[in-house]
Amino acid sequence: MKSIKVLDKEFVLYLREEVIQEKLKECADKLNAKFCDNNDIPIIISLLNGAAYFTVDISKHFNFACQIDFIKYTSYVGTTCSGTMRDLIGLKTSLENRDVIIIDDIIDSGFTMSEIVSKIQAQNPKSITVVTMIYKPNSLKVKDLQIDYYAIEILDSPFILGYGLDYNEVGRTLKDIYVLKD
Repeated sequence: MKSIKVLDKEFVLYLREEVIQEKLKECADKLNAKFCDNNDIPIIISLLNGAAYFTVDISKHFNFACQIDFIKYTSYVGTTCSGTMRDLIGLKTSLENRDVIIIDDIIDSGFTMSEIVSKIQAQNPKSITVVTMIYKPNSLKVKDLQIDYYAIEILDSPFILGYGLDYNEVGRTLKDIYVLKD
């Protein structure tokens, strides 16, 4: 499938599932190098809804024991990031003196991740590692946000759909990644 229509927008194929899986495995290998010899059990904080797909698939490649928890936030309205976190719910586990791995589907402006990192830092974790499936460095507006690992880097700024990413809550289940047609 080269293009797909979702609601009122048309999207074109950007990355096939096979390429996504290869990139995801490469990212998992880097996390394995960091956490395999660690005697502590890190906690993964996965950001719902979009990162659920990435979290499940990448964790299949982990060679270390971990705990997984989920939080939900919202900051997008349609195809635009609102720049403010509207909700943050979930997380009932103490993060004090824990290695925390935050997993998101996409880091675009960085505003939401910056706020989440700040909220997690307030709980005095041992360390924080930020992981994202898609990193858009040219869209990043929070310049001091540290992105430790990413699977896919996209230098231009298209709106992305599929593999967990949505347009108005539709399209997450597409196995490939699409971009908004010009």
